[in-house]
Amino acid sequence: MTGKILIVEDEINIRELVRFNLEKEGYAVLEAEDGNTALALARRERPDLVVLDLMLPGKDGLDVCRAMKSARETAGIAIIMLTAKAEEVDKIIGLEMGADDYMVKPFSPRELLARIKAVLRRSQKDAPLTGELVVGNLKLNFSRYEAHIGKEKLELTPKEFELLKLFVTDVGRVFTREQLLDKVWGYEYFGDTRTVDVHIRHLRAKLSIDPVLAEAIETVRGVGYRFREI
Repeated sequence: MTGKILIVEDEINIRELVRFNLEKEGYAVLEAEDGNTALALARRERPDLVVLDLMLPGKDGLDVCRAMKSARETAGIAIIMLTAKAEEVDKIIGLEMGADDYMVKPFSPRELLARIKAVLRRSQKDAPLTGELVVGNLKLNFSRYEAHIGKEKLELTPKEFELLKLFVTDVGRVFTREQLLDKVWGYEYFGDTRTVDVHIRHLRAKLSIDPVLAEAIETVRGVGYRFREI
C-alpha cells in the first residue's frame, strides 16, 4: 500500500527519520515545519494522511487539525498526531478535534508505519457515501457533510457527523464503544472509551431540537449504543 504522506514537524531530525522510513516503504512524502505551511500544502496537494506534531511554531497542531477537519476540501484527510505530550487529556482533545490516531514521542518507526497503514487501510476500505438520506425529520447530505433537522442546519463536528451517519445507516445495530472507536476514529483501542461517550452526549444535545431523534440514540447498558427505528 502506497500513498502521499505530509509530515508536519518542526524538529528536523524527527522529520528526516519519519521521511526515511516512509520513503523506504514506497510512500511519496511532503514536509512542513509549521502550521501555516502545513495547511497550504494540505489544501494544494491533498495528501492521503498527515503526521502532525502538536507543538508547532505559530499555528499549533490542534489548530491545524481543527482547520483541516472543518474545511470541505481537507476534512477527509486522515491525521495521526505525533507529540511529546503524553497526558490523557491531550490524547482526548486531539481525537475530539478529528485526529484518527495519536502517538507519543519517543516512538517506534515500525509502530508508526503500522498505524499509518492501518489508518489508510481503513479510509480506503470505506467508500464514501454520496447523496442524501432522510430519517424522520433528519436529512443527511453525505457529499456536503451536512445535517439538517427540518430547515435548521446542525453544526456537527466531523466525528459527530460520522457517528450519526454510522447509526442511521445501520438502524437497530448495537455498537460497542470499541467498535465505534474503530469505525469512526479508525485506530486501535488504546485503553479509554470516554471520548465516545463525550461525542454521544454532544450529538444528543444537538439533536434535541427534535426529541424523537435525540432519544433514538439509545444506551445499551453494559454494551454500547444503537439508533432505534423511528
